[in-house]
Amino acid sequence: MQQAVMTRPGQIEFREVERPAVQPDEVLVQVRRIGVCGSDIHVYHGKHPYTSYPVVQGHEVSGTVAALGESVKGLSIGDTVVFMPQVTCGTCFPCRTGNYHICDNLKVLGFQTDGAGQEYFAVKAEKVLKPPKSVSLDHAAMVEPVAVAVHALARYGPVANQHVLVLGAGTIGSLVGQCARAMGAAKVMITDVAEYKLQKARACGFERVVNTAQEDLGRAIDDYFGVRKADVILECVGVQPTITQAVNLARKGSTIVVVGVFGEKPVVDLGLVQDRELSLIGTLMYQYRDYEKAIQLVASGKLHLDEMITHRFAFRDYLKAYETIEASHGEYLKVMIDL
Repeated sequence: MQQAVMTRPGQIEFREVERPAVQPDEVLVQVRRIGVCGSDIHVYHGKHPYTSYPVVQGHEVSGTVAALGESVKGLSIGDTVVFMPQVTCGTCFPCRTGNYHICDNLKVLGFQTDGAGQEYFAVKAEKVLKPPKSVSLDHAAMVEPVAVAVHALARYGPVANQHVLVLGAGTIGSLVGQCARAMGAAKVMITDVAEYKLQKARACGFERVVNTAQEDLGRAIDDYFGVRKADVILECVGVQPTITQAVNLARKGSTIVVVGVFGEKPVVDLGLVQDRELSLIGTLMYQYRDYEKAIQLVASGKLHLDEMITHRFAFRDYLKAYETIEASHGEYLKVMIDL
């Protein structure tokens, strides 16, 4: 079978390797879709701090069942499936207390261990979930980033009837806002400085979209949310200006969830965090229940996923996908690799 190997930053080689053998507790997945995410792009640039080369990428994946280990139940050949990309130790304190998603020895497919950038991939059955038949392969491949959004919102708590402000209208920011809306948030505002992403946000049904390079965000918050302002602010960019906005504009007693991955260490005004009794919360990945909720939301039809898939490439054009992202000047959301 064919396997795409990133041998060094900016270089992908295709190798002919043996199809994986299936252990009794494993599922052999024929990989059909791979989503490219922001962390993958960091690997392409050689800027991911926890990835070495060579590495096989691919963690936002959907596929069909090609073979089943003898002890696997509940799945059939041909089923569309997704799988969680975490590899955990099971013995550290977080794992033993139910927080395996922040395992002390966490590895993620495509980063610290090889991912599913190949025609077939063997995975433990306990990591595999089966979406309803109504869910397409494209939408199934987006369950992973939807689960990121679901867990980020869960770190705050129930969002029904809440005022939600999302800073950043990229893939994760859009999904955070869309999930909040689908979960019953009273009002959702999303911001960015890139007009392309804001246009996509409008196409995804957001009622209030703010270009913070052209409009005063504090005034927009007051106009849209009123004196209550935002109950929760989700920072989904990972840069200094947006975390500064979040802290400066947060209502007293409200919550900021840090979703964005920071390439450079930000400066945070902890004096304001203390004085205004702000809750500053981090979020990393997800748990099984977040994947289940993500599948429910995807299957519900309440999320605008087709509008978010902006580019599509054949498997052999994996490198071209990155080159297109480079040349796009940020005018992309979800890039999909088809097998």
